[in-house]
Amino acid sequence: MTCYPVHIITFEDQMKIIVNKSIPKEARINISKIGIEVAIETDGITYSAISGHPDIFFCKVDNVLIAAPNIPNEVVLKLSKLNIEYIYGVEKVGKKYPNSAKYNAVVTDNYLIHNLKVTDNKIKELCVDKTPIHVNQAYTRCNLLPLNDGRFVTSDMGIYNTLSNNNIEVLFVDPKHIILPGFDNGFFGGACGIYNDRIYIIGSLLNFEPGIRLSKYLSIGKLNIVELYNGPLYDGGSLLFID
Repeated sequence: MTCYPVHIITFEDQMKIIVNKSIPKEARINISKIGIEVAIETDGITYSAISGHPDIFFCKVDNVLIAAPNIPNEVVLKLSKLNIEYIYGVEKVGKKYPNSAKYNAVVTDNYLIHNLKVTDNKIKELCVDKTPIHVNQAYTRCNLLPLNDGRFVTSDMGIYNTLSNNNIEVLFVDPKHIILPGFDNGFFGGACGIYNDRIYIIGSLLNFEPGIRLSKYLSIGKLNIVELYNGPLYDGGSLLFID
């Protein structure tokens, strides 16, 4: 008889996905098939429309997860239970903009893109080797999705103009009809997350006016599109993937 080594799958082996507890149920069910869902919600920290948004409370700098120091204990317990390593930022998330956007930066291998007047100092400290790009929109991650090949997609015209002026390739998509409860519309970056060669979208591009143009743009970078439910795009504050 030949004996083969047995590998027991643990929390450390499985991908974790930090997600807003309030996104559509069908999307959450499909997320749970991809990895371990870490659903978050908060109360009384910031205004309700963004109170469960991962990109309001977390920012990834390379392999370091930075968390706002006022994330609720229930969230801390979930992270600890799943052995998700993180460090605290310096400043608390506030109730109103722009103090609610201190962690809503976009960090890539080469850039820190944010309203740099707002950015938490811990993020700046870990990005000293990156080129800082200041944009007026402090909800930068909500509005800007970095792709794996150095290109970007944004739903904010100011961000679009700033990146274009820095010779960075970026596609603008109108955020009209993206759902964000309590507001006329949400933003494209907040409806998405990227892991390896896949872009996960909370909604279907069939329900998004620039969907065909966007699909073509994503295919250039050989990104596979995974639609997490069949409804309109839903801004849940991004999907944050943790190895």
